[in-house]
Amino acid sequence: MKNSNSNNSSSTNHTQFDHKPPRNDDSSTTIDSRFNQTLKNVQGLLKGRSIPGKVLLTRRSDPADELSLPSPDYRRSQSARDTRTSEEANKLPEKAVQNTSKEASIPNVGKLKLTASNIENASNEVQSSSIGARATDSARVMKFTKELSGTTVRLEKLRELAWSGVPPYMRPTTWRLLLGYAPPNSDRREGILRRKRLEYLDCLSQFYDIPDTERSDDEINMLRQIAVDCPRTVPDVSFFQQEQVQKSLERVLYTWAIRHPASGYVQGINDLVTPFLIVFLSEHLEGSIDTWLISTLSLQKISEIEADCYWCLSKLLDGMQDHYTFAQPGIQRLVFKLKEIVRRIDEPVSRHMEEQGLEFLQFAFRWFNCLLIREIPFHLVTRLWDTYLAEGDALPDFLVYIYASFLLTWSDELQKLDFQEMVMFLQHLPTQNWSHQELEMVLSRAYMWHSMFNCSPRHLAS
Repeated sequence: MKNSNSNNSSSTNHTQFDHKPPRNDDSSTTIDSRFNQTLKNVQGLLKGRSIPGKVLLTRRSDPADELSLPSPDYRRSQSARDTRTSEEANKLPEKAVQNTSKEASIPNVGKLKLTASNIENASNEVQSSSIGARATDSARVMKFTKELSGTTVRLEKLRELAWSGVPPYMRPTTWRLLLGYAPPNSDRREGILRRKRLEYLDCLSQFYDIPDTERSDDEINMLRQIAVDCPRTVPDVSFFQQEQVQKSLERVLYTWAIRHPASGYVQGINDLVTPFLIVFLSEHLEGSIDTWLISTLSLQKISEIEADCYWCLSKLLDGMQDHYTFAQPGIQRLVFKLKEIVRRIDEPVSRHMEEQGLEFLQFAFRWFNCLLIREIPFHLVTRLWDTYLAEGDALPDFLVYIYASFLLTWSDELQKLDFQEMVMFLQHLPTQNWSHQELEMVLSRAYMWHSMFNCSPRHLAS
């Protein structure tokens, strides 16, 4: 998606982010200015504006209202922030309006005093943007419906739509298409899915459903490690503690590892199966994930879901094979790039981390290894993965910008911490109360920074 639109996008972004070259004696001021401009642009987004090339969703009081259809509840735990009322949610854009007004005010004015007319105008703008957001969501659902119901799906158009989030009930079909597991041609789709699911069953009978006497010592050890890791997968979501769910994970992971001997099983890949399992189960189970029982499904349905998970995991990891081979060089390369980008975007926090002796590998390795699944509430994972899968082959490079945006969410806090405090903070990030609002902010900043730096690699030269 991004590659095909690179010419248009780059010219548009050049205009949007054009700024004077930094003076040698004031580089930190320029960095701060660029960072503030990014935040102002994101705040503008909350008023209903969009970023060129990507239509980003604004915050809604109830995600279910977005589609007027029931969707699975993936929340790890219910919190006060996650269940904020529509009135509280609408205050967020209002704050963005006020902040934008302050930053655009005349210099040398200490504090901006809001008059009654200022407040009334801001409220009216927030109200109209809220109505516009609902209309946009309805229009987006119609666009998805039109695209998915065609004889041949236009994948580039689907990627563009999916980047900003996929309606939950359309997610299984959309993900299969984005990953290339299901073909764009609807006439061939059922036949190919049926054949691939039978192929997965053949793999199970050949590699998994055999006695240990027919396995090598390495295969036995690998199966034991998978059996140990499956109960640890997303431990705070009760659904994954069901024995039959863990068995499904074990079959998918072992079969994948046997058929990919260059890497085999690597701890962390178990996390990567979970979004696929939840999304494909949502076609057959309703209500909150906490109430789901996989045992209510037939063995044939479970087998089909496992097959879809297996093939989609394979497609995903085909684009990042060196992330899980010996010494995981792909991840190490991306961690180094993340360090460079953070240094360019926020030099003060980068300098502080370096002075304290904190290496990016100490915290960011897990982010790339598990694709951030362990760092955010589980109910936000599928939304994040909509963007992941929409990026296609460009995902590894774009991950760097997402994780830079994620890290710099706590720029101010990190600069106040010493080494040990930073390690503890980054291992237990305060995201438990995050909603879609915070995630959209992370993705918005990531897109803007990608637009600024990815087409100008000289900016990242040491």
